[in-house]
Amino acid sequence: MGMDYTVQPGDTMFIIAQRLGIDLDALIAANPQIENPDLIYPGQVINVPGVPSGSGAVNLTVYAAASLKDALEGLKTIYTSRHPNVNITYNFGASGALQKQIEQGAPADLFLSAGKSEMDALASKGLIDQSSRQDLLGNELVLIAGRNSRLTGFESLASPNVSRIGIGTPATVPAGRYAQQTLTSLNLWGRIQTKMALANDVRQVLANVESGYADAGLVYRTDALVGKNIKIVAVAPAGSHSSIVYPMAVIQNARQPAAARAFATFLSGGQAAQVFQQYGFITLQ
Repeated sequence: MGMDYTVQPGDTMFIIAQRLGIDLDALIAANPQIENPDLIYPGQVINVPGVPSGSGAVNLTVYAAASLKDALEGLKTIYTSRHPNVNITYNFGASGALQKQIEQGAPADLFLSAGKSEMDALASKGLIDQSSRQDLLGNELVLIAGRNSRLTGFESLASPNVSRIGIGTPATVPAGRYAQQTLTSLNLWGRIQTKMALANDVRQVLANVESGYADAGLVYRTDALVGKNIKIVAVAPAGSHSSIVYPMAVIQNARQPAAARAFATFLSGGQAAQVFQQYGFITLQ
């Protein structure tokens, strides 16, 4: 028995075996309908041995940055409609907090971070499968405010009319780290630091601006696109912060390594790229 896998553009049996961490001969043997293993086509469905299917449920746990929530929920619907035996449970949060949970033994199978440093930290401790790591997405940092706000740009944050500015906690929230870098680059951090309203993740920053609790906030463009009663005031200037990259990797001690690799392959494929782009992400694959 095994799990169905839809062949992606550029796939070969060898590439699929490597990506999913299974034996090539076993993969070929599980697919006798394929007369020539060197000739497979995008859209073709093959059987991946070693992963239960049909009545055997696979419970996959994915830890992901809060900014990925809407896109990943949509992709979950698509994926599970094709693989009804796979149950995907998400744990969304700040990438730094998720990193710490994984370090403490949390039962994650796959991790999608909004920053490279969190993934690097796990890699340094041998907690991810290095062969599965890939940079999946990019994003932009933007300044947002209420729909009727008179803010005109980053310099406006120093105005006495702005009393509270929302950012993620820089130590644990990549968006907060990028925000601090941007404000420092613009020579604003020292002048407005006392106005900062720190949040546990970037979606809380968005909520604080939506509710009016914060006069402005720094979030990803993808968050701003799903926000209510807010507007984008400005985009962080090029070079004002580190590159925003979302790496993805299978956890070294994953309970479902083959299923995690299969889902990661789907997330890096063409259909998932279209969904990510609809939500404003920059696809890197």
